[in-house]
Amino acid sequence: MPTLDPADLTLDQKAELLTGRDFGTTHPVEEAGIAPVALVDGPHGVRPPDAAADHLAINASLPATCFPPAVAVGSSWDPDVAARLGAAVAREARAYGIDVVLGPGVNIKRSPLCGRNFEYYSEDPLVAGVLGAAHVRAMQDAGVGASVKHFAANNQETDRMRVSADVDERALREIYFPAFERVVKEARPATVMSAYNRINGVYASQNPWLLTEVLRDEWGFDGLVVSDWGAIQDRVVALEAGLDLAMPHDGGRGREAVLAAVRGGTLDEAVVDRSVRRILALASAAAERNAAAGTPTEPAPGFDVDAQHALARELAAECAVLLKNDGNVLPLAAEARVAVIGAFAETPRFQGGGSSHINATRTDSALEAVRALAGDPALVGFAPGYPLDRADDVERLREEAVAIAREADVAVVFAGLAEADESEGYDRDTLDLPAAQVELIRAVSAAAPKTVVVLSNGGVVSLEGWHDDVEAVLEGWLLGQGGGSALADLLYGKANPSGRLAETIPYRLEDTPSYLNFPGEQGHVRYGEGVMVGYRHHISADRPVRYPFGHGLSYTTFATGPVTVAPVGGDGAEVTVEVTNTGTRAGKHVVQVYVATTAGPVRRPVRELRAFAKVALDPGETRSVTFALDRRAFAYWDIEQHDWVVAAGEYRVQVGDNALEVVAEERITLTGDTLVQPVTLDTPVGDWFAHPVVGPELTARLSAVMPPQSPEQAEESARMMRMVESMPMSQFRNFLGDLITTEALEELVALSKEPAPAS
Repeated sequence: MPTLDPADLTLDQKAELLTGRDFGTTHPVEEAGIAPVALVDGPHGVRPPDAAADHLAINASLPATCFPPAVAVGSSWDPDVAARLGAAVAREARAYGIDVVLGPGVNIKRSPLCGRNFEYYSEDPLVAGVLGAAHVRAMQDAGVGASVKHFAANNQETDRMRVSADVDERALREIYFPAFERVVKEARPATVMSAYNRINGVYASQNPWLLTEVLRDEWGFDGLVVSDWGAIQDRVVALEAGLDLAMPHDGGRGREAVLAAVRGGTLDEAVVDRSVRRILALASAAAERNAAAGTPTEPAPGFDVDAQHALARELAAECAVLLKNDGNVLPLAAEARVAVIGAFAETPRFQGGGSSHINATRTDSALEAVRALAGDPALVGFAPGYPLDRADDVERLREEAVAIAREADVAVVFAGLAEADESEGYDRDTLDLPAAQVELIRAVSAAAPKTVVVLSNGGVVSLEGWHDDVEAVLEGWLLGQGGGSALADLLYGKANPSGRLAETIPYRLEDTPSYLNFPGEQGHVRYGEGVMVGYRHHISADRPVRYPFGHGLSYTTFATGPVTVAPVGGDGAEVTVEVTNTGTRAGKHVVQVYVATTAGPVRRPVRELRAFAKVALDPGETRSVTFALDRRAFAYWDIEQHDWVVAAGEYRVQVGDNALEVVAEERITLTGDTLVQPVTLDTPVGDWFAHPVVGPELTARLSAVMPPQSPEQAEESARMMRMVESMPMSQFRNFLGDLITTEALEELVALSKEPAPAS
């Protein structure tokens, strides 16, 4: 169908299009053949509204499959998992007539306390970007638009509607922007959702630098920018900044503000047309997809519930992380007497609270799944161990659990956080598990011959106080509605654990990089850690952790063989890694490639993840994996150049089992970028002398007029120079007396601006 032009609409119609019709649809223009676009929450399932539901997830939405949330997908380190999930969500969205699913979220896990961390992939922008791009591509290939969110620096829920994230430019470019940049450039999402918060004092939804200069002019985004729901403070300012669609319906206030501004001459109608054109393009694309697919004829839900649930279970098994497995207590033997302990085994915790809460089509119980896999269901005992209802008798429940643990070969304790502990809208205040669960684990581990702990939580929890008392720990995160069965598959070895931590598990909250600055105060949160986020901080500050980023065990073993690094051009490299399954079971290994350097004028993390791949290997199989590292893999963001810069020097390309353990390394020397900054009279003295052209000339001129110096005098002059090297030349000039004139310095300033001679 032909795309309408804004010229075909009246000003009133255009102004109305800029704001939602209701909570989840855009305005139609029936006389022009423009149908409404339906947008609903995601990203790990759809939330189609019904008459009894509301947007705050207080009431139920229509049934849909709850797939593993991003916290789990992040630990899969597998773009195929993200893609299959994105396509599956799209299938259900199409069945319900949904045009755009709000997700995925690719914000960085700056603090483990963020209440919405379960909706985000990782503390590392590469992991978040690769998985987010895979999700978006697959979802849109299946006929449903995506809305990558929340752009940008939305890393906490506390005061989220107004807090100013005060972040330096280098941290934004290296940590908080790259995942969005990758998704925009590689997957071309239909929409980008602006965040609630301010960035350095300016609301994200009203920030022209963010929404126009960076997103559109630099990254080439040509889709639609939509607000987070209720994020707009000033509709006209947001429109001028590049915010196209304000959601939800606001009672007509935005429409009236736009009309008044255009008619009053303070807003160019061309700005309105620009955003209307994008809305019309989105509506046209949705209409074309709908026409191609036809109107669903099946009654809701109109998709294969069983097949979708089976996929949810399969994907969940790819995401759990085996943290510890002393004595190979896992996998469980079919004939083992197992004491299943913990209310979460019977009543699973599988998703977070807030706008992404799914009305699951069904829910798998880990207890039922364990009994189904045991050689005899009678081998499996159960005790809830702790209350879901606080009115229950904690002591009695613990005693019952200890009693069955004492009679078992292995006790498996299901622990974690309740949904009320982590949700959209507020942050956590501790990393600790509930005290009743910690006491339960310690009591059970003292009674049982062997103890396994299975965790269900949307954000990192502390393992302290009980970790060393148990033989195995399986971090299940939140695995979606099939998670209970997936955990049983992993416990009994029907599936081999292949997840790796996408975020660090610290010993203490106080050890985390944002501890002193999170969640801020008086309307501001200072990102004082800069680029030292997550593992970058822990390894650079030599701060020990319980489990590092990238850690994960398997039921088989792997060895990393030869690593070769070949230069590509002046600023890139091709890396080939050989990996072998040295164990007796088929399994998947995550090859992690890091880059380390001290080159350049800025402090760099000890190492940074620059490539990864998940590789499936049969026992004894060896495979070579090749990675192309472009210049961005070696670059830093230079705040003086306002661009990516590769410093000349040596770089170490490292292959790690995780961010702490390097198993292979090769060195490479890069020519890098030649940067010669012109000097001014405000430039520090040290930079004058270090300038490749000005420095020698200045030294020569001073040497020509200064009397000879004894060795002692020369040493004292060198010491004095260190004292003044940070002083602006305009001030240092006062100390030089008649040794050099202001005119001579201005000649050198002009010399510094001349093109560098060809090498």
